[in-house]
Amino acid sequence: MLKVIYEPKGRAAEYCPWAVNLYRGCGHLCKYCYAPKALRMAEADFHSPAPRVDIVDKLIKDCSELRTKGEFHKVLLCFSCDPYQQINDQFQLTKRAIEILHFYGQSVVILTKGGYRAHADLPLLQTHDEFAVTLTCDNDTQSREWEPGAALPQERIDTLKEANARGIFTWVSLEPVLYPEQSLNLIRLTHQFTNKYKLGIANYIKSNVDWADYGHKAIALLRELKKDFYIKEDLRKYLNIVK
Repeated sequence: MLKVIYEPKGRAAEYCPWAVNLYRGCGHLCKYCYAPKALRMAEADFHSPAPRVDIVDKLIKDCSELRTKGEFHKVLLCFSCDPYQQINDQFQLTKRAIEILHFYGQSVVILTKGGYRAHADLPLLQTHDEFAVTLTCDNDTQSREWEPGAALPQERIDTLKEANARGIFTWVSLEPVLYPEQSLNLIRLTHQFTNKYKLGIANYIKSNVDWADYGHKAIALLRELKKDFYIKEDLRKYLNIVK
C-alpha cells in the first residue's frame, strides 16, 4: 500500500494522475492558497513549512512497490506545497525525489512558482518529464501583493524558457486567474516556449470576472497561436463545453 505517492481527486486530478507532496506547508504565502483549509492546518502552521516525516524512505518504498507491480507513472511535485519554495534550498528534497523517481522508472512533473530555485535541477529532468509554472500576474507589484514569497513573474518565465530549451515538455497553469487581461498577456509572453496551457478560474477568492468572456478570449488567442490547451472543468461549465 502506497504511503506518499497518491492519486489526486477533484480539481487536482486535472493536472496529473499521480502526485507526492514533499513538504508539509509552504512559504510562498499566496493569498489565494487552498491548501491550509484542505489540510486542516492553521495558516501560521502552514506558512512555517517542514519536510514530511521520513519522506525520502517512504518515497523509495512507494517507488519500489510500483516498479514491482509493473506500474510506471508521471508523478507531480507537488500539489499542497511548492517543490522549490525557500526551504528546499536547505533540504534539497526535490532533487532527491527526482533522482528516486527516475531510478525506479517513474516520470517527473514539476509544478512551481519557485523561479530560479529550479535551475540547478533542470539538468536532471529527461525528455519524458514535464516542467510547469503557475502564472498569475504579469508585473512585480501585483505578484508581490498576491504571492509575497514566490518568485517574480519573469523568474518563472525565464525558468520555463530554459526547461523548454533543454527539450523538456513545458506547460503553464493559468490558475487562479486574478486579472483576465494579464492572463491573456502571459500567454503572449510565453507561447514561443510553452507546449501547453491549462486554463482555470479563481476558486478560493471573490471575483467579479466574466468567466465566459475570459474563456472565449483565451481559447481564441491560443488557437490563433496554434497552442495546445486544456480547459479545466471549473471554466468549462461557463463555456457550455461537454467534457
